[in-house]
Amino acid sequence: MSLIYSDYRYQDASKDHTHTYLMPVLAAMLDKSVNRCILDVGCGNGWLANVLIEQGYNVYGTDASESGIQIANTQNPGRFFLQDLSKDDLPEPLQSIKFDTIISTEVIEHLYSPKQYMDFCQRILAQNGGGDLIISTPYHGYLKNLVLAFSGKMDAHFTALWEGGHIKFWSKKTLCTLIENAGLEVVEFKGAGRLPYLWKSMVVKSTLKSI
Repeated sequence: MSLIYSDYRYQDASKDHTHTYLMPVLAAMLDKSVNRCILDVGCGNGWLANVLIEQGYNVYGTDASESGIQIANTQNPGRFFLQDLSKDDLPEPLQSIKFDTIISTEVIEHLYSPKQYMDFCQRILAQNGGGDLIISTPYHGYLKNLVLAFSGKMDAHFTALWEGGHIKFWSKKTLCTLIENAGLEVVEFKGAGRLPYLWKSMVVKSTLKSI
């Protein structure tokens, strides 16, 4: 698998602005009795994963950013590992762990090959007997795009000038299609931030049935 990342330099362990509106939605989708071992793919500086660990969840994280992983491990050492998805395998210390849940927030829009990324997530769940995949990404829909166009903010929103920025722009339909094509079943969809259909992001929960 060959997925290209642009390394992001983290300065500290503070939360990203997206966590403010994503965290309540994610919390409502998780259940300690079901989501017993979680892998945070694209964990960044580990803020989200470390919050979940504080709440009693068993969480590990991977990310392409060396600075992010170093910062993440300062709070919970040995829980975070460098992983750029250029290989099919997880980092060796994680290969023997049976993950029943994967979360991945605001990652897929940065990837050149989301299908390979989805296959990677599906394979981890499949080899561990199935489980849940929860993905968030900026929301794009017809009404939101109309508002952007009429407000004159289309160029700013879809900017090509952000180095290492968004590559893919997902709607509910395209994201759900990608997930279903990987063999998972979409079980829940929620918008996050702003008014309905003008959401900042969307969160999709899917499941791979036990095999």
